[in-house]
Amino acid sequence: MSASAQPLAPGGTTAQEEDPYTLSPDAVMEAPAGWRDSLKHLGPGLILSASIVGSGELIATTTLGATAGFALLWMVIFSTFVKVAVQVELARWTISTGQPALTGYNKLGPRIGRVGWINVLWALMALSKLLQMGGVIGGVAIALSILMPLGGPPMSGTSVTIWTTIVALGSIALLYSNSYNLIEKGATAMVVVFSIVTIAIALGLPFTPYAYGMDDIAAGLAFTIPAGAIGAAIAMFGITGVGADELTFYTYWCVEKGYARHVGPNDGSEAWKRRAKGWIRVMYKDAFVSWCIYTFGTLAFFLMGAAVLNPQGVVPQGNEMITSLSRMYTDTLGEWAGVLFLIGAIAVLGSTLWAAVPSWSRMYVNLAAEMGMLEWKNREQRLRWIRGFTIGLPIVWGLAYLFIRSPVLMIQIGGAATGVFLLAAVIAVWHLRNTETDPAIRGGSVFNTLLVVSSVAIVLLGIYTGLSVFKLV
Repeated sequence: MSASAQPLAPGGTTAQEEDPYTLSPDAVMEAPAGWRDSLKHLGPGLILSASIVGSGELIATTTLGATAGFALLWMVIFSTFVKVAVQVELARWTISTGQPALTGYNKLGPRIGRVGWINVLWALMALSKLLQMGGVIGGVAIALSILMPLGGPPMSGTSVTIWTTIVALGSIALLYSNSYNLIEKGATAMVVVFSIVTIAIALGLPFTPYAYGMDDIAAGLAFTIPAGAIGAAIAMFGITGVGADELTFYTYWCVEKGYARHVGPNDGSEAWKRRAKGWIRVMYKDAFVSWCIYTFGTLAFFLMGAAVLNPQGVVPQGNEMITSLSRMYTDTLGEWAGVLFLIGAIAVLGSTLWAAVPSWSRMYVNLAAEMGMLEWKNREQRLRWIRGFTIGLPIVWGLAYLFIRSPVLMIQIGGAATGVFLLAAVIAVWHLRNTETDPAIRGGSVFNTLLVVSSVAIVLLGIYTGLSVFKLV
């Protein structure tokens, strides 16, 4: 059987391929130069976009626009831009060492047993993410229930429960049947198409009864936070753009795409430095494309929430989330657009779900390896554990939704926890940068300035979020 015909493992690699987490001189490859030659080596950022352009943009950002109007437009732009430098710096360390994020996080003490304090915080964040991803499953189930009710009227308890079960089990079947690459590409394509349509509608709003003007845009860029919107703004900052979970799992996809393997083990040679700089430049392009996709999508969702939902006093809540959001389309295009919105919502939230399952599976298994429960470099053992989490996570997420049944609240809780963990991630990034990243491949003065600004902003927001949780502000 040829390599191309081998069954796919969860990472999209074949059983006979080399382990991407094991660096070998035999796998080194010079990096492509220029955009044209680099395009076929992009990919981790598309998986990232499939995850980001979903629960954050469709739900949290739209809810923020509906709550605060245009006043927090600046926060949306700031949120998507400010975290990219930290994401890129962590990926730089990964490409130069071949190690994923949680392995790096565990190098910082103090420790509780074998686990470093940052990974302890990661585990706590992961618990909150059970709620967030449960909210995503719930959102998909609600949309499907409205579109095609089963066992009862649309959005009835029976219909939603049946669809939640189908979504969870369907995700397991699709991922475990080795069709993940096809599902990921299809989900990414649907997200891109849906984002383009949404952007077109957002830009077309000035020609509808829900028009906005330059005065609205200027007011939204005034760097103010209206009373009553602080909580929503903080949750939005944590969940939109690259969150702590996305910048963490981005490192796994950079490794599995082959960036680190093509650089090879660091032998201190000029050839290694040249390869490392080349593949890091490819990663820059990958991160830039991803940033463009989710930034424009985020702005479009926010503008629609601010222009359409806010004037009507409509804020997505509970199981009415999907019907509230669909008004962005039916109120601007007509009732016929409601069906298209439901299909688009399923595509967007589904892409988040299907990108998140393999990403979170890898992170959980990496943490288990750091706890001594398995050997991370044992490829067969690692993939066996990943398959186990691929089965378990959708089931747990589905049960979480059926127990709470409030998708917006569940997603916002996950967003707030992500904001707190971002602070710890920044500390880890700077530690790894100063102790393990070869100085010869660090960023230039412009990038380093951006990294400092990003880090300070994330730390301040993390501190504020922590204080607000304990009612100290």
